[in-house]
Amino acid sequence: MRPRAKRILTLAAGWGFILLGIVGLVLPFLQGILFILVGLTILSSQYEWAKRWLGKLRERFPKIAGMADAASAKAASWLKRVSGSD
Repeated sequence: MRPRAKRILTLAAGWGFILLGIVGLVLPFLQGILFILVGLTILSSQYEWAKRWLGKLRERFPKIAGMADAASAKAASWLKRVSGSD
């Protein structure tokens, strides 16, 4: 996959998780913080501000940070399959 397409796919996935997280903060059946952590994990490869926010959220919610690590690993494997990377 071309680097530009991979970047667009990464940004779309990261912002999608952020939007789900924002919705999850309002709806009781979605774990908003978890989705925000996954989105920030994905976006942290592209943006420095995402790295800083991710660090702050991990300090504030250490229990959820472990769940976010597992979820981001799944998201990374999904992105790898979708993008066709080895």
